[in-house]
Amino acid sequence: MEIRTDLSAGELRALARREKDPRAASRMYAIAHALEGKSRAEAARLSGMERQALHDAVVRTNAEGLAGLHDRPKGRRRPVLSDEEGAALKQLVLASPELARHGRTEWTLPSLAEEVAHLWGKRLHPASLSRVLRRLGLSKQKTRPRHPQADAEAQEAFKRMARPVGKWLDGRWPEQSAKTYPASGCVTLGQDGDPRALVLIKGSALEAI
Repeated sequence: MEIRTDLSAGELRALARREKDPRAASRMYAIAHALEGKSRAEAARLSGMERQALHDAVVRTNAEGLAGLHDRPKGRRRPVLSDEEGAALKQLVLASPELARHGRTEWTLPSLAEEVAHLWGKRLHPASLSRVLRRLGLSKQKTRPRHPQADAEAQEAFKRMARPVGKWLDGRWPEQSAKTYPASGCVTLGQDGDPRALVLIKGSALEAI
């Protein structure tokens, strides 16, 4: 394959020395070697590339000039969920599941993945869904398990005894290493500082795997 000769080997070398993109500079040097009469294999070797890479560079240079020696910008990867679907998913998590409808009072990553597949026909691995939730501003938290039919009066009594130490703000509770995605509500510490009593007394939580 012939190489366009609007730039000489010397001009290509001068451009390569000023080029900030090392990959483009290597292609310039390789084409300069080829213009000086070296075989394509030797020109590629001297420039630290495969012969096929040099062939591709020649094709692009012939078609586009020097612009063809630079990598094309990569297209932005499409998000797994659309903006509307992401907003709906966040609302779903923060609202917490309904026992009668979803058969649970807490979301787990696998159960949320099933719900996403049901709602939008998109199947996500729980690990991928976890990344989606983080991008939506939902962080991981830890909560004690609560039976869906726990006595309401007992819960109210516990709330009166508990001492609040912070609030859940828009799905984020800083500096907590944990395993769940809480929905909303107050985090409280039990009477006399019992460390086992760190719970979410409102909303629900998503247990991560």
